[in-house]
Amino acid sequence: MTTKIIHFMVNGRLEQAEFGADCSAADVKDLFRAAAEAGPHHILKMYNRNGSLVNISPRLEANSEDTYYQLEVVASDLQSVAMPTELDSMEYRLRHLETKVIEEVGKSPDIICELKSQVESFKRKLESVEHLSWMGLFRDDANQQLSKFSPKPKTPQLSVQEEHQQVRRKFLNMSSLQVTEVREHLKTPIFDNWQWEEAEMLVLLQVMYTDLDFLTAFHIELEVLQNFLFEVYCHYNNIPFHNFQHCFCVTQMMYGLIWLTDLRNKLSRMDLLIMLTSALCHDLDHPGYNNVYQINAQTDLALRYNDISPLENHHCAVAFGILSKPECNILKNLTSEQYKHIRGGMIKCILATDMARHNEILNKFKIMQPAFDFRNKDHKEVLMKIMVKVSDISNEARPMAVAEPWLDCLLQEFFNQSDTEKLKGLPVTPFMDRDKVSKPSSQTNFIRFVLLPLFTELTKLFPCLEQHILEPVRRALEYYSDMERATKEEEGGTKP
Repeated sequence: MTTKIIHFMVNGRLEQAEFGADCSAADVKDLFRAAAEAGPHHILKMYNRNGSLVNISPRLEANSEDTYYQLEVVASDLQSVAMPTELDSMEYRLRHLETKVIEEVGKSPDIICELKSQVESFKRKLESVEHLSWMGLFRDDANQQLSKFSPKPKTPQLSVQEEHQQVRRKFLNMSSLQVTEVREHLKTPIFDNWQWEEAEMLVLLQVMYTDLDFLTAFHIELEVLQNFLFEVYCHYNNIPFHNFQHCFCVTQMMYGLIWLTDLRNKLSRMDLLIMLTSALCHDLDHPGYNNVYQINAQTDLALRYNDISPLENHHCAVAFGILSKPECNILKNLTSEQYKHIRGGMIKCILATDMARHNEILNKFKIMQPAFDFRNKDHKEVLMKIMVKVSDISNEARPMAVAEPWLDCLLQEFFNQSDTEKLKGLPVTPFMDRDKVSKPSSQTNFIRFVLLPLFTELTKLFPCLEQHILEPVRRALEYYSDMERATKEEEGGTKP
């Protein structure tokens, strides 16, 4: 069996790990988790010599001692106690709960029996395999010997609900972690979403709400915020582009822009809450087919909203449907006037993400920008819309290694729509037609006529954004223009 050797630095020690190509991602993560002496719910990240994040997975590239990786625990539970104590405490609570239930109903429910069994199973696992995964060893129960990379039985495929509950458990287990090194990185446009799992993203969203002081300012209970974030996660669909990862990226960009432009000292805390929560909810329950499709296909959404921004109206409705649940209502401790202001602001910001209104909103901002006044209600309202719009279409402001995979996802969703339009005999959206659109051509016009004018106007108000979002977008245009030229030259060279 082919194995690879990984050299890495952890806790000041240079170590090496060896694993096979058929080793699962979970096993590889367990191996490095044990090396870092990290708990099961701590967040680990691996960096290469350039300081860039690399995926901890079986595809991790082999290296030498001179090119070692850096393994770090970027979020840890500083108040955690030793695992055996936690298990003993859990056992005690289970026994106490079981006694109370038996007194009331006369027998132990199945769920308590199952929990007791899981605790016992985990204790046995700790006793038998502590630190074995670090050495790349797993116990083979068939012959009671240690064998390298014993294959694990395939786990049955989880339903969507089961997957969601698994993410929820991970999120809640991680939610008390102290996020340290990554905290400042989270405030920048270069943040790499591809290195984070969904439960970890939920933790980082919680950090955003906490660091902007929303919990104190609006009397939001932590449990209610966690319920709200989880419900938002559940209401994003598993589609190529407009999914929860996109939601996270847009929210993270908004969070970064708030810090970079010092909006914390220019806008009210309530306006910041409106912008961040609008970014979070702006594509809730997106079906993967745009407004043009909804209207042409006469879908339920188009009929319900009379062909007027059907998707954006739906995103708003879903957002406030989530907030209508008491256990998820982060606005429940506000006055009726405060709630009305936040609801109105969120609706305006989310509806502004309809690209059919792009020129209308940008032209308003252009007129206001030379004499922009942060005390002017209308000026602030347009700026908030612009900030959400910029965050929504900001992928090209990120490093190419982050941005380009998002373009692949977007084109996949576009091509899915145009294929469906062809099958149903509907008008085919030109920029989504796989027979007419190439990767570079899809971006050059979008960057030139949509991104650059929008980002340029915002940079006039906040000159500090030139290096953070405007320059990267200019570089992206150059990158895709070169790719488009090369593609045309290649096509010209193959013609008879």
